[in-house]
Amino acid sequence: MSVLPKQAVKAPSPPPARPAPPGHYLEVKNLSVHYGETQALFEVSFGTEKNTVLALIGPSGCGKSTLIKAVNRILELTPGARIDGDVLIEDESIFGQKVDLISLRQRVGMVFQRPNPFPKSIYDNVAYGLRIHGVKDRSTVDDVVEWALKHSALWDEVKDRLRTSALELSGGQQQRLCIARALAVQPDVLLMDEPCSALDPIATGKIEELIMSLKQDYTILVVTHNMQQAARVSDHTALMWLGKLIEHNRTEEVFTNPKEKITEDYITGRSG
Repeated sequence: MSVLPKQAVKAPSPPPARPAPPGHYLEVKNLSVHYGETQALFEVSFGTEKNTVLALIGPSGCGKSTLIKAVNRILELTPGARIDGDVLIEDESIFGQKVDLISLRQRVGMVFQRPNPFPKSIYDNVAYGLRIHGVKDRSTVDDVVEWALKHSALWDEVKDRLRTSALELSGGQQQRLCIARALAVQPDVLLMDEPCSALDPIATGKIEELIMSLKQDYTILVVTHNMQQAARVSDHTALMWLGKLIEHNRTEEVFTNPKEKITEDYITGRSG
């Protein structure tokens, strides 16, 4: 599926299971990032298959957040940021001259570290992206809002108060609302930057369950400092260290049979 502009968002029905094609669905090639004179990423390369969860682990400041911000090009909003290398979705560069940034960010959704609901109603938060993309039909918007809230495991908790402020929700509910807002525009890839770091254990458990269910329909990259969380939710794990990709493998292999000493030291708590 191209990263070029796609059709206007329509009211979705629960999507059918989509068989993952062979090879990498999302591929990062020799990606380097500079902030002015400071280099934050050094020729990072990896690929991930469709309908899988890839956990990015590593100490603070190692480049994890920089990497996922490059994947939907919001990094370019940072003054002085420069990106070299390439990111491909279904073999098509996201940096191509014909790529429309609004369409790209529709296809590559982002959920940030702290819940960031708009100071609007629950309904208007989820509907926001639809309206930005020109969806005006009320019944369509209603259907998509309900669909997105159900797919973010929030509908049953808010269906009777959709017109109340999103700021009245708990932190965990706000984070699931932000996930619903991202899902409403039907992305192909979902980027999650420490989505549980500000949440209590119960809310964290709900987000983890949600991540594991969403991979049936989305390709997910999740940044986490929590080793146990990475082991629970991901199919593959990649260790970042000082801006470099140290190891990338199936999660079970990374945690039980790491190839690199840095990886072993990090996951056992001897470093990082």
